[in-house]
Amino acid sequence: MRDYELVIIVTPEIDETATAEVVEKVKSWITEVGGSIESFEEWGRQKLAYLIRKNKEGQYYLFNLKLEPTAVANLERNFRLQESILRFLIINREE
Repeated sequence: MRDYELVIIVTPEIDETATAEVVEKVKSWITEVGGSIESFEEWGRQKLAYLIRKNKEGQYYLFNLKLEPTAVANLERNFRLQESILRFLIINREE
């Protein structure tokens, strides 16, 4: 298992309950692939550097994870298919 950081940006167009559902869905995807969530932070709504799908703002969330390297591709596929996730970034924290 390796340490990863995941940042997702959720569209601000959906309400709080729908946003909570998206976050729970991301958490379930992580556990389904055998990963564990070490910590979770909600960074809140922030202005984007440039327009993404006509949005000027996004809701940011940070996850610190432990995952198998083979599970990352499966997670990325799920993030691409979820329309309410504007952007995501998974990086390996190990040096």
